[in-house]
Amino acid sequence: MYPFQIKDSITQKTTGLMRMQFWREAVEDIYCDNPPHQPVATELWRAVKRHNLTKMWFMKIIDEREKNLDDRAYRNIQALETYAENTQSALLYLTLEMLGVRDIHADHAASHIGKAQGIVTCLRATPYHSTRQKVFLPMDICMLHGVSQEDFIRGKQEKNVRDVIYDIASQAHIHLEHARSFSKKVPVKAYPAFFCTVALDDYLRNMRKVDFNIFHPSLQKKSTLLPLHLYLRSWKKTY
Repeated sequence: MYPFQIKDSITQKTTGLMRMQFWREAVEDIYCDNPPHQPVATELWRAVKRHNLTKMWFMKIIDEREKNLDDRAYRNIQALETYAENTQSALLYLTLEMLGVRDIHADHAASHIGKAQGIVTCLRATPYHSTRQKVFLPMDICMLHGVSQEDFIRGKQEKNVRDVIYDIASQAHIHLEHARSFSKKVPVKAYPAFFCTVALDDYLRNMRKVDFNIFHPSLQKKSTLLPLHLYLRSWKKTY
C-alpha cells in the first residue's frame, strides 16, 4: 500500500492533495476496468480482479490519509483510533479478502488489531517526529497529565511524560487483548493477516522494560528475535 503512504514523502500539502487525487481517480478507473498506465495501479487492478477486493476500503484509506495531511496532533485517543480504523484496519480487511476470508469475527479482530497497530505506529514514530518539531500524540491524554508538545520536542523523560505514553500504550494493549478474546471464533485461515501482532507485542513489551520512556535508544533497534516469534506464533496457530 505504498502509494497511499504520502504524508512522510512530501513537504507541501498541495502536492500531497494532488497525489491523493491521482490515487482516488486511479481506484475509480481500476473498478471501471480501465487502470492507468502505472505499474502499481496495474498490479492493484490485477489484485482487485483476482480477489474481488472491496472498493470502499481503498477509498477509506485515501480519504483518511488526505485528512491527515494537515500535520496536526490528534484531538483525542478516539481520533487516533478513527484514523487507525480507516487505514490500518482497512488494510487488514483487504488482506482478509485476499486470503478468501469473509467472516464477521475475523473483521472484528481486524478492527481491533488495526487500531492497536495505528496506536503503536504513532508511539514508535514519536522520537522521529519530535526531532522535526512535530508531535501527533492525542492532546486529551497530554493535557490530562499536564504535558505539552514542547516537552516531547525537548525529549523530556519525567514521570508525567511517561504516564502519557503508558496511557496510550495501554489502549493498544486493550485492543490486542480484545481481538484475542474471541480468537476461537476466527477462522484459522485468517491468522496470517494478524501476524503483525508479533511486532506490536514486541514493541509494547520493550516499552514496559524501559518504564515507558519513549526516547530510550533500545526502542529504536530492530528485534533479532522477531522472525523466531513469528514462526512460533504461526506454528501454534495463534495471533
